[in-house]
Amino acid sequence: MKYRTLGKTGWKVSEVSLGAWQIGGKWGSDFDASLAERIIHKAIDSGVNFIDTADVYSGGLSENIVAKVVKSRTERVIVATKIGRRLHPHTAEGYNRENLTRFVEEALQNMNRDAIDLVQLHCPPSAVYDHAEVFGVMDDLRAQGKIRQYGVSVETVDEALKAIEYPGVATVQIIFNLMRLKPAEVFFPAAKNANVGIIARVPLASGLLTGKFSAETVFGEEDHRHFNREGEAFDKGETFSGVPYAQGLRAVKEYKRLFGEDFLVQHALQWILMHEAISCVIPGASSPEHVASNVQASALPALPEMAMRDAQAVYDKFVRPSVHDLW
Repeated sequence: MKYRTLGKTGWKVSEVSLGAWQIGGKWGSDFDASLAERIIHKAIDSGVNFIDTADVYSGGLSENIVAKVVKSRTERVIVATKIGRRLHPHTAEGYNRENLTRFVEEALQNMNRDAIDLVQLHCPPSAVYDHAEVFGVMDDLRAQGKIRQYGVSVETVDEALKAIEYPGVATVQIIFNLMRLKPAEVFFPAAKNANVGIIARVPLASGLLTGKFSAETVFGEEDHRHFNREGEAFDKGETFSGVPYAQGLRAVKEYKRLFGEDFLVQHALQWILMHEAISCVIPGASSPEHVASNVQASALPALPEMAMRDAQAVYDKFVRPSVHDLW
């Protein structure tokens, strides 16, 4: 496992880390604590030292199980969580001192911790980025010792650029993968200049980039890949990176030809890591075997320039028209 600096936090994090949505979110199965523990243990055994969760993943169960496993280990593992999506309605006005403080304190209880390593605003409404007082509250929570660092998880490049205008923002979590290239054009250079860590989420486009899906694949009714394709529950960019399913399958067919069907997952993650602005990528996993597959990306040699150009060409032909200007 290789490690990179997470922006102004100064922390060295595993370039392939672990996203905990899949072990506690809308993926068509109930929360399985035993399986979740095995996945997290496997990640740490593999050199992963950064785990990202959220308070809405199975109503705090994901936070709880991540903290439980990390506490049982001797390794230093950085735990990040996200807050804000529990608001109903989910409005900018809800991101106030009372609610943010409550969410942080409840996360501390869920994780049985005195301080949380990294707390991120969880894809708040765009208007939040115009409210300096929100970031002032986060500064205060850090000064009080309840959080060590804070950042944001964003939907759009414009939100990311606005967020890093606030000096306390240490990290930005953003969708970046072979189906979503726009962040590299403007945001990455700006983040580097601001010394902000970039956490690449949804790196496999909700599983599309595993190459295992087809037009006949059926997703369960409780799986967001069934019920959120048009953004019925949350931003549709979170599901298949916003790419229409059939169009995504056509792109994946080309990526298989480029990277090899048996190595598509590893090369899709490696492609992300070829961008030096990235601090870490956080693929999810539904089994320990998926963790083992994901972490292999860190050991691969650099992709040749021709492969990078060919990947760009696939994106330009099959994906860009549908997603590039939306996020």
